[in-house]
Amino acid sequence: MASTLHLFLFSIVVVFFSTSNGANYKPHAFHLPIRKDDVTLQYYTSFEVGPTQFIVNAVIDLGAPFLWFNCGDGYNSSSYNPVPCGSSKCKAAKGIGCLGCNGTPRPGCTNNTCSLYSYNPFNNSLRSGGLGEDNIYVYETDGRSVLLQINVPRFPFVCADSGSLDGLAKGAKGILGLGRTQIALPMQLANAFALKRKFALCVPSSSQSGLGDIFIGGGPYYLLPYTKNASELLITTPLIINSVSTAPIYSEGDPSDEYFIGVKSIKIDGQIVKLETSLLSIDKKGVGGTKISTINPYTILHTSIYKAVLKDFVKKAASRKITRVASVAPFGACFSSKTIASTMTGPAVPNIDLVLQSKSVYWRIYGANSMVKVKENVLCLGVVDGGSKPRTSIVIGGHQLEDNMLEFDLASLKLGFSSSLLLHNTNCSHYRIF
Repeated sequence: MASTLHLFLFSIVVVFFSTSNGANYKPHAFHLPIRKDDVTLQYYTSFEVGPTQFIVNAVIDLGAPFLWFNCGDGYNSSSYNPVPCGSSKCKAAKGIGCLGCNGTPRPGCTNNTCSLYSYNPFNNSLRSGGLGEDNIYVYETDGRSVLLQINVPRFPFVCADSGSLDGLAKGAKGILGLGRTQIALPMQLANAFALKRKFALCVPSSSQSGLGDIFIGGGPYYLLPYTKNASELLITTPLIINSVSTAPIYSEGDPSDEYFIGVKSIKIDGQIVKLETSLLSIDKKGVGGTKISTINPYTILHTSIYKAVLKDFVKKAASRKITRVASVAPFGACFSSKTIASTMTGPAVPNIDLVLQSKSVYWRIYGANSMVKVKENVLCLGVVDGGSKPRTSIVIGGHQLEDNMLEFDLASLKLGFSSSLLLHNTNCSHYRIF
């Protein structure tokens, strides 16, 4: 009887926190799961919106400014509120005008509503939609387990339509932006609950054996079977603000919402790659530099950097007696896996170091993150040619982020990175205890 009563009381507590205003409760931090879609190679997460707890699967875009999703696919919430155009919230969100609607009022069809452009990077489309607010439900974490479901009141997002979804993973209803804005998820949760202005990503290489993590509000971070706090593994480097927006549409003077770091040089097996170092800096027009992306599946390099990296990688691979084979698009250097040994960090190929603020600070990319299996017995170097005039010289893509822990400190403007977690006998695919 005592056990039954204890379970009953616990259930009351869970229900209370799941349905009451989360602002009355101070969580330690928040957690959202990350899944990888094997067809599109996109990463997505899930959360619930409104009193019916409508489930939204949203593709994760690290540099996007806000959340948008299709409001016309079963979402009809009594707690939804449109944000009026001209209001302080509209101005804070950098609204672009005013929307109206002739139909029956519902989310996505309201008058005098603040308008924003939702951007789909997978089909390069922009569509205007109304900014609104509703309660969303996300889970608290202590870094080990997923705890109570918390009601986050009046969370801002843009209502899109079904035409905005082309190119997204099957079942995805929109895009979750984690960019450097006040209305993106990290700052919204940090401000609402007085949390540390930090968030962390642990991107899975596969969802077959578990899920990855978004942590919001700071550590600790536990990634079993590694038993220590993974934040102790992190090396830090400054986050650089690009003073010119990299968004598809912006106003003069807007900085970029994306996350840039200061790569000073590239080494392959300890040898510096000879390249035009001016490409590694951001110029007055916002061109150049290095950013981190969750929407590009592989790292993209300026043509001259790409050629230099391929040349040196192939040379170092040959010195290891690794046999080169015919290239498989979109990759330019492929090898016979029969001539490559296996290690705890993946294929035994030349290591690639992104050297940062000093020679002793570098992000090492091991074989699991540098090589891509394209067919039986063939592995390719997972970087692609971005052309001779890209906006950004180096875009670190999803494959290179997998099974690495990344922490974005928005207060001190620092990135913490672990390099491969495989070195510590763990990864980013696991299941959290509820």
